[in-house]
Amino acid sequence: MTKTNPGRFFEDYRLGETIRHAVPRTIAEGERALYHALYPQRFALHSSDAFALDCGLDGAPLDDLLVFHTVFGKTVPDISLNAVANLGYAEARFHRSVWPGDTLRAESEVIGLKQNSNGRSGVVWVRTRGLNQAGETVLSYVRWVMVRKRDEDAPAPETAIPELAHAVEPGELEIPEGLDFLGYDFALAGEPHRARDYAVGERIDHVDGVTIEEAEHMLATRLWQNTAKVHFDATHRDDGRRLIYGGHVISLARALSFNGLANAQVVAAINAGAHANPCFAGDTVRAWSEVRAVERLRNDVGALRLRTVATRGEAFALTGEDGKYLPEVLLDLDYWVLMPR
Repeated sequence: MTKTNPGRFFEDYRLGETIRHAVPRTIAEGERALYHALYPQRFALHSSDAFALDCGLDGAPLDDLLVFHTVFGKTVPDISLNAVANLGYAEARFHRSVWPGDTLRAESEVIGLKQNSNGRSGVVWVRTRGLNQAGETVLSYVRWVMVRKRDEDAPAPETAIPELAHAVEPGELEIPEGLDFLGYDFALAGEPHRARDYAVGERIDHVDGVTIEEAEHMLATRLWQNTAKVHFDATHRDDGRRLIYGGHVISLARALSFNGLANAQVVAAINAGAHANPCFAGDTVRAWSEVRAVERLRNDVGALRLRTVATRGEAFALTGEDGKYLPEVLLDLDYWVLMPR
């Protein structure tokens, strides 16, 4: 009896099945330190217990994207170990804060299947929940992945493509319990700009760039326990190059956005995301953002809907005349952030 697991292939998924992912993981301060070492992350709420206490919290919660990566990594052995590519995200909501000492686990429901016309792969849609040790949902999201088939002659499942919301509605955004921006210290946060200082259509060049090193993206992939072969196995691709985990690019873009969005303290939701082109070690990543909506959630809390683009190229360049992403574009992310109003 074979005891090793080669991972799931497209024909192994069944519509409506629920997959409970191994292995639960307790997150400590060490993960926070590594996250801040991997990315130039400077958002005050996640950096300083004292700052977080002044904002009504019991201390600095763990970075929202650190939580996303941890939950995502739990799903990889069951969802994307044999993936060709991770295609997109939708309906991602951060429901409650995660603190050092919390234990996270994940489960996913298969909500869509579609075999590709070449018969060699198919697309799998899953809705994933990250849960803490009390069984409370801290994060939920939908993603879809192109997965190889084990047997090209295996029959195709009936096509089922889920209907997904174009964006998370502002009324569905959850403000972390206890958060209070009335006594917010803008000088310590790094910039004076409130949510109401931004205008729909405004574009921000975040100016800075970060060159990705092979060692750091490999450390990140292992840190999140992401076992997808394309990220850590140099023999998996004919060119011998390891793809940079898409979440690594997301975190770089978020960190770079500090310059111009330093008061965007909380990632509340991800509406959509596309990894437009592959990223490799040696690429220098820059970022720019466009404001898509400005909302008042409370007298002290506002929300910005942002489109942040990570690129190897120039700011504000996105698509060509054919409407397709330019080859320099790495990430196109649509998300909500919370900040003082």
